Amino acid sequence: MSALTASERIARAAHDLRLGLPVGVQLEGSVWLVASVETLTAERWQFLQKRGGLQLALTARRSETLRIVPYDGDLSRIMVPKDSGLGWLKALADPSIDLLNPLKGPFKSLRGGPADPHRLAIHLCKKAHLLPAALVIEVEQIEAGFSVLCAEDFSAAGKVRLHEVSSARVPLEVSKFGRVHVFRPDDGSEEHYAIEIGTPERKEPVLVRLHSACFTGDLIGSLKCDCGPQLRAALAQIGAGGAGVLLYMNQEGRGIGLANKMRAYSLQDEGFDTVEANHRLGFEDDERDFELGAQMLKALGFDAVRLMTNNPAKVAKMESSGLDVAERVPLKVGENPHNAEYLAVKAKKSGHIL
Repeated sequence: MSALTASERIARAAHDLRLGLPVGVQLEGSVWLVASVETLTAERWQFLQKRGGLQLALTARRSETLRIVPYDGDLSRIMVPKDSGLGWLKALADPSIDLLNPLKGPFKSLRGGPADPHRLAIHLCKKAHLLPAALVIEVEQIEAGFSVLCAEDFSAAGKVRLHEVSSARVPLEVSKFGRVHVFRPDDGSEEHYAIEIGTPERKEPVLVRLHSACFTGDLIGSLKCDCGPQLRAALAQIGAGGAGVLLYMNQEGRGIGLANKMRAYSLQDEGFDTVEANHRLGFEDDERDFELGAQMLKALGFDAVRLMTNNPAKVAKMESSGLDVAERVPLKVGENPHNAEYLAVKAKKSGHIL
């Protein structure tokens, strides 16, 4: 029996990529080394470049920006020229510096052959909140000390599961009857919080706000979004009603992390909207996992909710996760001249009901 579970091995591998370390992947008799382009150092680049046969994996979203045909559907595999430098590689991965590097092609895309190592590499990059771009190379063996994964790890890991690790009474401005529950995922990622106000009746639909962390909006008062006003309005409404739950999910930037969110903001300054910026970075419109919120509510004993949201996707995910959404409660606050276009895009492209 292995000393580590599949979830633990994947979590360790994702952490290694953040450190700039390559990770080994074993698939159907072949052995591969993968590395994050974002954290790749000059020393590691030389270490990998000496082996030859380097391939770059990019998502279909990023490929679209670079006008590369994603022959594998969800991704592209590009041969890395022998005379290319680390700067060329990073320019392909990071669209926030596209204007500084306008000429990147021509590209030699691969067709046929295995794409699963590249797919798993991109999955690990996203899990680590890194740019979804990976260097991939087939090798004879993996050096001692590197993390090693196999295909079975990804299937065995399954869904992320949360468990409550602590809770305590916390008097709040909106109600002196507050309690914070801390939930920890089994994959070593960020913890999530449930703020329970009053004593909600478990047999009745509970008023709930599923709120994703927004450092800029929630903490420093950014006017680029409506997150801060939504957070405060939701707490105030729950407090005024005497009972309810606010789920605070650590899924910054629609699940891409704060660093990538700032890259997206930089792209927005160049004229791209929120969705376009995410796509240029290589991400989907929304990378969040709302099912985690449903897990927290079930763990607290709720099976029906009055969901405070303008996002139909949240309603659909709660219902598909086994919760009854008795009512969608609109939360229309926070519009200002700086975020009017952002809100319009949320309505037009993400289906928000505003």
